[in-house]
Amino acid sequence: MTFTEWFLFFLFIQVIHFLGTWKLYTRAGRKAWEAAVPVYNAIVLMQIINRPKWWVVLLFIPIVNLLMFPIIWVETCRSFGFNKRPDTILAILTLGLYIYYINYFTNAEHIENRSLKPRSPLGEWVSSIAFAIIAATLVHTYFMQPYTIPTSSLEKTLLVGDYLFVSKFHYGARVPMTTVAAPMAHDTIPVLGTKSFLSDDKNKDGLLNKLSLPYMRVPGFQKIKRNDIVVFSWPSDSLATMWGDNSGNFTYKPIDKRTNYVKRAVGTPGDTLEVRDGYVFINGKRTVLPDRAKPQWLHIVDTNGEKFSEGAVKRYNIREWGMQGDKYVLNLTDEEAALIAKNPIVKNIEKHLTPKGTYDKSVFPHDPRYAWSTDNFGPIYIPKEGATVELNAATIPFYEQIIRRYENNNLTIFGDDIYINGKKAKEYTFKQDYYWMMGDNRQRSLDARNWGYVPFDHVVGKPVMIWLSWDANAPSFIAKLNSIRWDRMFTTVGGSGKPVSYLWLVLLSIGGYIVYSFRKSKKKKA
Repeated sequence: MTFTEWFLFFLFIQVIHFLGTWKLYTRAGRKAWEAAVPVYNAIVLMQIINRPKWWVVLLFIPIVNLLMFPIIWVETCRSFGFNKRPDTILAILTLGLYIYYINYFTNAEHIENRSLKPRSPLGEWVSSIAFAIIAATLVHTYFMQPYTIPTSSLEKTLLVGDYLFVSKFHYGARVPMTTVAAPMAHDTIPVLGTKSFLSDDKNKDGLLNKLSLPYMRVPGFQKIKRNDIVVFSWPSDSLATMWGDNSGNFTYKPIDKRTNYVKRAVGTPGDTLEVRDGYVFINGKRTVLPDRAKPQWLHIVDTNGEKFSEGAVKRYNIREWGMQGDKYVLNLTDEEAALIAKNPIVKNIEKHLTPKGTYDKSVFPHDPRYAWSTDNFGPIYIPKEGATVELNAATIPFYEQIIRRYENNNLTIFGDDIYINGKKAKEYTFKQDYYWMMGDNRQRSLDARNWGYVPFDHVVGKPVMIWLSWDANAPSFIAKLNSIRWDRMFTTVGGSGKPVSYLWLVLLSIGGYIVYSFRKSKKKKA
């Protein structure tokens, strides 16, 4: 829905609230009109149900409000003496409409100073769990989200099996667009394996998708800098479930429920990017990566049939390898390749690159006029908000999906003529910034070279810390425990120099909290 449609829906909800509660307001010593004034009526209601006024804020936070509304319904019923279990169940099952019965068909009096203590251990448990979920959802949505590295696209920089904390506040937290969804679940409910949100999978303009909010973002304090590692929603995602759908069927997914990817922003808005023999050039100059970045390429290594020892594999940090006949195919950084070339058994080592001028149909913009591959690509302009580009038969392959999908225009192409929203267009001005996201694992990364630009409204956040790391390929949970990478735990993702683990500081903090809690409980007993 648009902002106007949401405002009208909000007014409709206010009418429903007024009709169902105005008598209860008067029984609580308030005026009937107070039930009709938006926002103010919620503040008054918090006083009636003897709950803090800041709860009103939670009613306007997407996803969190889905948890708060049932709590408010139940609390309203209890404030007028309807505090038995059937009353609670009816209030929830009728989506709060049970309050109409109390308002019109009973003479229930307001209990001004009712006890807020749960009436049973079960009630106390449910209350604690509900507010723990609300607090966790707020943190997960607007401050910090856990994320797992599932693929080797940033291999040797971030490893498969690294568990990250992703900051939402650096670039500004994206307000959830999907308003009806399970808290803290992405596109799939864990264990159940079912979809975690309400939407029309087949039709973008379907009725269920009208419940979505327009794109909004909380202001951040930092812009994406060139070569930052960024988590974003995969623009081309049409998987029914993240990483688990192999059906090949198209599924429409809202932006905030698309599969999360993590790549390096090698190109920022306004840049002109080119890949020459595997190296990235920005505005004609070879880009300078942070010292923690470990770009790698496939190398053909001829050892004349001799085998590398297990010690050599560890010494050269060989993490991905295979065989091509009797030759090794190793994924190596330039430094590792130079080192391994000195090994006496190595007869020849050669970086495996696709020659310039080779057309790869899987590479953006998927047009034979641009004979590009992942190793030799571009030059290509990365759109910037407010910038204007010329539109013609040669440029439209680059900007077609931006105009049509990301910026929601009606685009029609008749031969060499281009029409946007029914008007012939020879140029286009971009409405938002775009980024070029690539993996450090240059030849084993599904990235912008395959699908194109990443709009800023798809940006999720910035990885800031690895809190756990283990070998994800270990055959069992016990084996994973035995393969924990202790030196990577609680290390920062950004910065320069060798990563430093702050695990000792975390353990010290936990130990201090345990001692403090023990002493506090001991004093209470005394």
